[in-house]
Amino acid sequence: MRECRLFGIRLTAGEQAPVLAELLRRAQGRRPGYVCLANVDMLTRARHRPALAATLDEAALVLTDGLPLVWALRGLLGLRGVDRLSGPSLSLLLLAQAEALDLPVFFYGGSEAELARLLVHVRQRFPALPIAGAESPPLLPEEPPEDPAALARIQTSGARLVFVGLGCPKQEFWMRRHAPRLDALCLGVGYAFPLLAGTLRRAPAWMQRSGLEWLYRLAQEPRRLWRRYLLGNSQFLGLCLAALPGALWRRLRGG
Repeated sequence: MRECRLFGIRLTAGEQAPVLAELLRRAQGRRPGYVCLANVDMLTRARHRPALAATLDEAALVLTDGLPLVWALRGLLGLRGVDRLSGPSLSLLLLAQAEALDLPVFFYGGSEAELARLLVHVRQRFPALPIAGAESPPLLPEEPPEDPAALARIQTSGARLVFVGLGCPKQEFWMRRHAPRLDALCLGVGYAFPLLAGTLRRAPAWMQRSGLEWLYRLAQEPRRLWRRYLLGNSQFLGLCLAALPGALWRRLRGG
């Protein structure tokens, strides 16, 4: 795994196997910290929001959730060995490993109805998984204040992995305040919650591989997501196009 910066924002570039092993080491070792899963939306927000950029800088890892970020790291920075580590896929891998290793997990986020459905589906898929607890918080501000009661409940539950599904950037700010006080690793996996609950469907595999998952999500939730994708994706594309001549020149000089 390598730490790098793309358009000034910190990212952790790595392949799936070593990243998964590192997450499990941290969880088993009761090492406090939090993991952010960055996509284009998170990166473009962080460029204009210093508090979010600082939150990413303080995270244990900032993984490449969005395939366009992987392409940019490969094409603009020339990095190799970079995998897409999406929240939904990584969550399933970690839940499977937590079941095998008997690591207790906690789910924090989502509505009460969504969380109830999520627990049903997770228990069906991972019957031996130790679920330490689950909590649907009240409506929180975008930068949630510290919640000592929630901290105490999660800490006393014995959880080693805390899946946080509050959406970006709320979950990142929540983790920054709370993770250092927990004997667990927190992961901001927002979009994974409705997928695990079955309230949303994931894009077909070919769309995921082609970097078109955003289009499938937009078709499912156009009123909520159109502005994010129109503005964020356009801004990211502009940044990539502006950086491309320099990247090509560096390659020519290196060749």
